[in-house]
Amino acid sequence: MTARPPWKEPARVPTRIGKALALVVVIALVMAPFLVVVSTSIASPREVTANGGWVLWPTEPTLSAYEQIWQGGIVTRALLVSAGVTLAGTALSLATTALLAYALARPEVVGGRPLLMLILFTFLFPPGMIPAYLVVKNVGLLDSYASLILPVLLNVFNLIVMRGFFQSIPAELFEAARLDGAGDWRILWRVVVPLSKAALAVVGLFYAVGYWNSWFTGMLYLQDTTKWPLQLVLRTYVTSGGVLADPSAQSDGAFAAAPQTIQMAVVVMATLPIVLVYPFLQRYFVRGVMTGAIKT
Repeated sequence: MTARPPWKEPARVPTRIGKALALVVVIALVMAPFLVVVSTSIASPREVTANGGWVLWPTEPTLSAYEQIWQGGIVTRALLVSAGVTLAGTALSLATTALLAYALARPEVVGGRPLLMLILFTFLFPPGMIPAYLVVKNVGLLDSYASLILPVLLNVFNLIVMRGFFQSIPAELFEAARLDGAGDWRILWRVVVPLSKAALAVVGLFYAVGYWNSWFTGMLYLQDTTKWPLQLVLRTYVTSGGVLADPSAQSDGAFAAAPQTIQMAVVVMATLPIVLVYPFLQRYFVRGVMTGAIKT
C-alpha cells in the first residue's frame, strides 16, 4: 500500500486548535480598529474626553456626530461628489476598458500587438506628477469634475485582466457568431459581455474602489473646496484635528460632538459604501481575477 503524501494526511488535533487560535487572533487584530472607529463615532463627548479620544465600547451612544455631518455641511456635499464621480467614472472606465480589451484580444486586429506594447510601456513607466498636471491644465480640466475621472480613466492592470478573460472565451463562439452575420459590436454585447460578468464585476469593483478612495487627484486639480470629494475632506479632518464645516452650522451650536467623534463618523461614512458593495461581488472576485491572470 502506497503511503499518502504528508500534505494529504488529516491535521492533528493540536494543529487544528493552533490554526483556530491563530485565526481568532488575526480576526481580532483586524476587527479591533473597526470597532474602535465605530464606537468612537457614536460615543458621547464626555466618554471621548474621559478615554483620551478613543472609545472601545460606548456606554452612552449618540448619533450627534452623524446628525451634525448631515446638516448640509461640506461632508454632505463631498459625499454627493464622491458618489457621482464614482458612478460616472466606473461606468466610463469599465466601458473604455471593455472596448479596448476586446480589440486587443482579437488576433485579427491590425496593429494590436504594437498598441499592447505601448500600453504596457505606460504601465512600466508612468508619467510623473508635474507632466500630468501640465496636461490637465493645458486641456482646461483644472477645477472641474472631469479632472477626477479622465486622467485615470484607464488602468493598465484592469485592461490586462479583462483582455485575458476575453481571450479565454472559445474561438468557436466567435466563428459561430460570424457565420450568423454578427459584427464586432453585436459579438461584443451579445456574446462576450454576457460571458464576462465575473471579469466585469471584478474590474468594476477595482475602478469603484479607486475612484471612491482617491483624494490625491482632488488635492492636485481642485482649488474650489465645494468640489472636494469625500476622501479629501476626510484627510482634512484627520490632519487638521478639528471640524471642517459650514459657518452656518457653527452659529447653530451644532458642534456638540467631540472632534474625534466627527473624524471617526466621517471615516465610517467613507468606508461603509465599499464594505456594503463588496459582499455582492465577492463570488466573482477570485474567478474573475484567476481567469484573467492565467491566460494573457
